[in-house]
Amino acid sequence: MPYRSADRRRVLAAAALGRPLTEPGAELEPGTGSESAPDEGEGEPLRPVIGEILDVSPHLIIVDTPEGREERLVIAPWATAWRGETVSPADLPVGAHVIIRALRNGRVADRIWADITRITGVIQSIGTQRKDLTVELYCGPHGGRRTIVIPYGASGRLRVRHPKFEAGYLFDAIGVREGGVAHARLPATSQPPYRWTAVPKPPPGYSGLQSRISGTATWSDAFDWGEQGVAYPMLERADSDCQDAGVSCTALPYLALGSALSVRNVCTGRTSVLPIVACGCMAGRFCDRCLECGTSPRGRIVELSPVSFVELGGDLTKGCFNARVGLG
Repeated sequence: MPYRSADRRRVLAAAALGRPLTEPGAELEPGTGSESAPDEGEGEPLRPVIGEILDVSPHLIIVDTPEGREERLVIAPWATAWRGETVSPADLPVGAHVIIRALRNGRVADRIWADITRITGVIQSIGTQRKDLTVELYCGPHGGRRTIVIPYGASGRLRVRHPKFEAGYLFDAIGVREGGVAHARLPATSQPPYRWTAVPKPPPGYSGLQSRISGTATWSDAFDWGEQGVAYPMLERADSDCQDAGVSCTALPYLALGSALSVRNVCTGRTSVLPIVACGCMAGRFCDRCLECGTSPRGRIVELSPVSFVELGGDLTKGCFNARVGLG
């Protein structure tokens, strides 16, 4: 198959979505036929700050960013932190890798996630280590295999949301990195009831008239540290160099790597135009719903980098938000 450019794919996707072709950054307002620039929705802009903690006190956190810049942020009186569980920001250890949601021109820390990771894949095998469980996962052709630990204290909560705890079924959890090992702490979703190779087909009779497609947006730590962008399930295999691409239970149009995608957090009203930088083949196999601010339609339509997820108002420990996507 000959390679199609991102511009060519934008033309094809515009036809599939039944909307005019717009320049990157323009958003079609459903029902109006007019275009408007992306907005911040409700509240002030959010700025994600990432890096390693150099020092922290009850009122101030100092972070060394990947660029080698030192960021000093005031900790808001209402701020909370998470490192496997909710803790006081002042109790975070020096050296922890953090993602901070910052307000007020990026100078005030509102929420801090430390050493957080997301563990998404297919169960391959399960073992025991004293009271803890060790699980080997297949995380897709881009994530390879990953061995994680489920601490005894978290196993009950995870097993309730993952009743098919056996090889061939999907697994998705929020965890914390400790000593180079991922420890699952919170279920990120209710486990789909089917095997990972039996994803339900999209509903028939796709009209092609909708200017936006609704579903679930999640996040992944498979992106480069601090990278902005999204992973998208419906990429052609020749374009993405991925044999698992093009699988989804949602009627998504095919797009290309490099395409601009408008992502709107329905819960907060915030919108960003982000590039498709990775294949979301594993996300496309989850035909689940997000329960934030209502129930989303079935299917993960986009997987965001952690910083893009936070910038749109998402909470990393909740793992998802109701989203609406369209051409950027």
